[in-house]
Amino acid sequence: MGLKLDEAQTIVAAALAYARAKGLKPMGFVVLDDRGALRAAATEDGTSLARWKVAYGKANGALSMGVDSRKLHDMAIERPHFVASLASVFGEGLVPVPGGVLIRDASGAVIGAAGASGDTSDADEAALLAAIAEAGLKS
Repeated sequence: MGLKLDEAQTIVAAALAYARAKGLKPMGFVVLDDRGALRAAATEDGTSLARWKVAYGKANGALSMGVDSRKLHDMAIERPHFVASLASVFGEGLVPVPGGVLIRDASGAVIGAAGASGDTSDADEAALLAAIAEAGLKS
């Protein structure tokens, strides 16, 4: 059935709440469905102009490659030329650092991806993991 709008909005709202509760820097969040279509997004007051684009690049890379962006980061270290070459394939952007997480349904099928940017990559990722669980989905 795919990622529903209310689920995507719940992920963004929960990620924002997590970021405020943890005192993270101003954040940007993006949620894409399994087609790569934008379902929900938000940037907090005080974020940089392109913060949402970084979050989008993390989500888009994860969804396009079928792995969380943490794995893309590992791939970039192991095979830097391969990951660098992906820039020519992904016109919409690819950011190979933690903070892009696949979203799965109860059966484990990928139904989308979420991206976060604003704080450290580990904190970005933690906000998404908590938010996806809050939405009743898996990461």
